[in-house]
Amino acid sequence: MEIRSLEDELRGNPYPGRGIVIGRTPDGRFAVTAYFIMGRSVNSRNRIFVEEGEGIRTEAFDPSRLSDPSLIIYAPVRVLNDRTIVTNGDQTDTVYDGLACGKSFEEALAAREFEPDAPNYTPRISGVMETAAGVFSYKMSILKSADGDPSCCCRYTFSYDRPLAGEGRFIHTYRKDGDPLPGFEGEPERIAVADEDIDSFAGRIWESLNEENKVSLFVRYIEIETGKYESRIINKNL
Repeated sequence: MEIRSLEDELRGNPYPGRGIVIGRTPDGRFAVTAYFIMGRSVNSRNRIFVEEGEGIRTEAFDPSRLSDPSLIIYAPVRVLNDRTIVTNGDQTDTVYDGLACGKSFEEALAAREFEPDAPNYTPRISGVMETAAGVFSYKMSILKSADGDPSCCCRYTFSYDRPLAGEGRFIHTYRKDGDPLPGFEGEPERIAVADEDIDSFAGRIWESLNEENKVSLFVRYIEIETGKYESRIINKNL
């Protein structure tokens, strides 16, 4: 698979929806993740990311304008020991609880399906990163309807052991804008991770997202050898 430019992928798609990036810096020192949300409705755009423990959660920027919290208010990022969980919905909690009681990533997600937002049936996308004993690996998952047919849930998991430096994978909910919105297809896209600096990486992603539709961005760099991390949050609503 060809290595693509993350900026080009984002600039060429006005509405990828929600997206997860996981990869490794060019020097191999840091495991990298990014999670962004976008919105077309007033309800979806009325959100910000805020820190919560070692992770983050979404909350309404203006609580008086929040019409429906289901599917939009959740914790996208949680940390369990040396594992960082990143998802586009409340399945973050499902994965966290499953891993905590000894289940695998796949076993935990077996209890969930795509979102019940007909006619889109938005895919649930999830990732888990592990930096144990100085060794980095990660998995990504997508739970989606069968081309818009909710009678079948298609489950795909992609595992990456000892990921290569300077590259990563990108998965997002929608292939493009539309009505209904067409779900992501295929293997997570192989993208270049060109920055060893977290601020440069976060800035390039934020500037590449569609100005009208982007809402919030979270980026984290985890030092693989020590597990120490630093994070950035960018919210359009200030």
